[in-house]
Amino acid sequence: MLTGPIRNDIDKLWEKFWTGGITNPLTVIEQISYLLFARMLDQQEETAERKSKLTGKPFTRLFPDTKEGQLLRWKNFKNLSGKELHKHLKNEVYPYFAKLGQYSDEQDGIGQEGSTQQALGHISEYMQDADLEIKNESVLVAALEMVDSLPLNQSDVKGDIYEYLLSKLTTAGINGQFRTPRHIIDAMIEIMDPQPWDTICDPSCGTAGFLARTMEYLNRKHSSPEAIWEDEEGNKHYPGDLLENYREHINEDMFWGLDFDSTMLRVSSMNMMLHGVNGSNIVYQDTLNKSIRENYPKQEENFFDVILANPPFKGSLDETNTNPELLSMVKTKKTELLFVAHILRSLKLGGRAAVIVPDGVLFGSSKAHQQLRQELVENNQLEGIISLPSGVFKPYAGVSTAILLFTKGGNTERVWFYDLQADGYSLDDKRTPLKGEASNDLPDAIEKWKAYRQLVLDNVPAEQIQAQFGDKTQKAFVVDAADIASNKYDLSINRYKEVVYEEEQYEDPKVILGKLMALENEIMADLKELEGML
Repeated sequence: MLTGPIRNDIDKLWEKFWTGGITNPLTVIEQISYLLFARMLDQQEETAERKSKLTGKPFTRLFPDTKEGQLLRWKNFKNLSGKELHKHLKNEVYPYFAKLGQYSDEQDGIGQEGSTQQALGHISEYMQDADLEIKNESVLVAALEMVDSLPLNQSDVKGDIYEYLLSKLTTAGINGQFRTPRHIIDAMIEIMDPQPWDTICDPSCGTAGFLARTMEYLNRKHSSPEAIWEDEEGNKHYPGDLLENYREHINEDMFWGLDFDSTMLRVSSMNMMLHGVNGSNIVYQDTLNKSIRENYPKQEENFFDVILANPPFKGSLDETNTNPELLSMVKTKKTELLFVAHILRSLKLGGRAAVIVPDGVLFGSSKAHQQLRQELVENNQLEGIISLPSGVFKPYAGVSTAILLFTKGGNTERVWFYDLQADGYSLDDKRTPLKGEASNDLPDAIEKWKAYRQLVLDNVPAEQIQAQFGDKTQKAFVVDAADIASNKYDLSINRYKEVVYEEEQYEDPKVILGKLMALENEIMADLKELEGML
């Protein structure tokens, strides 16, 4: 959580961007990202310099050890005047970002070819199109001052800063991509319970919300009690000190995010860096395109332990360029069906997924819809479905959705359903936080899921599971796979949920009529009395 002063500083800067002519929230985030990135590189260089001084060992430089090279560092250009600063960032600093990791040792002495890029992830890739769009010099100076004051030495605070910036995104992209609410992401991550040795993917990563929040989850789960600290507002911070044995895996192999929007790639790569992951695999790739088999053949099939996703629900699709392996599983142009098919394909045997899908996936009557649902039930373990209220994704969209929980391989004995009616926020465009009883079902859904999973893991008899989750009038209940198969694999919760209707007691019509006549007589008597007064 951020302190109030940091939030206020970001809000003030946001207003400055707006009044300075930059009104697209994604552009604002992108421009602040570049400045955050510039300062972080300088911090990394300072840390390496101190370490080298103490140990006497040489280090791989990020910036050439020349006058021009050192002027590319944050500490050396941050005090330039507005006009000079604008020219220097646009012509020198940002173009240099795109070359990081591409220079060789012989050319400029910053390390072996690729060494810098390996340490910092896909920097040169997502910074290729970096451009300074802040034309107003006073806005640029204010932005530098704000970024310079941020506590970027604390990775969890860095992540919170970026999350707060991303929370200001309020419009959906042309292909239906939009920011998934962080409380929904957190619930899905807790349900999946990823481990520090897992390999995790979001095949439509957007701003990398699922991946960044997974890192926060791991930090919370793997921090020793004495390392947890509180800020002045009582917010707890988790350093993840018990993850050291897995740090190389976390930095280089654990996180994979695919997207074909270059702006989103820049934002998501920065998001991961600000969450302390320097080498996340945020890559340019249309997940459903056949080129994935050439570009990422290993990752395309039987590779990931955990997949968390909220794929786009709309958008045109060129069937000729679609991965043929997906079309063999489900013959359709609908992206939401193809994404589920891809996720099934890219999971390793025993791999788990939590995927948000529109309700149409659950009950659509086309051959492709039924084919996909049959594949999930018959040839995999469809473990759970959480039905979400229709306002969860407002103001972006009002579509009704659900979370599919499944494991690759095996077959399905029963499916656990949960009817989530409230997520802690109003279901209108404002999405204001709610308090009080029945305002948030998410904690109960997570608790019920964990209780159900424990019964399954303990291999208890089916009768015992039925005794605890057999009542279909409750929010959480189970349905046998045989019943689902007999209903054309329909997975909509309303097909199976039982509603208890309370019997209303009404008076005899003659008694009601008598009361009406008596009332009419009283009115007539009052009118005659009024007439006598005239």
